[in-house]
Amino acid sequence: MAELKIDGRMKVKTLKANFKSNFGSTLRVYKSVTCKGAFADDDATLASLRAEGAKGGELTVGGNKTVGKFEEEFAATWGIGVQVASADDSKLADNKVTLVAAGK
Repeated sequence: MAELKIDGRMKVKTLKANFKSNFGSTLRVYKSVTCKGAFADDDATLASLRAEGAKGGELTVGGNKTVGKFEEEFAATWGIGVQVASADDSKLADNKVTLVAAGK
């Protein structure tokens, strides 16, 4: 089973690459928790993007977690909005499917 460990020292580009290799889907990372506006800079660390009041820390994600639950947990941990998209990044994944299923 695919599993990914994420911490605040990780750069956005590393997170996106590791997410794609583990789950097959594309991860969109935004500057704001609302997922509106600009994408986060690929060279920024998650800690540098963390919203004021967000706890930060580490998050371990398994492939059987649903897309919606992952997006909620990520936002709660870092105060950063993410969205899971299809492997070719053409459409957003359904929040009810697992991360592994979203990449197929």
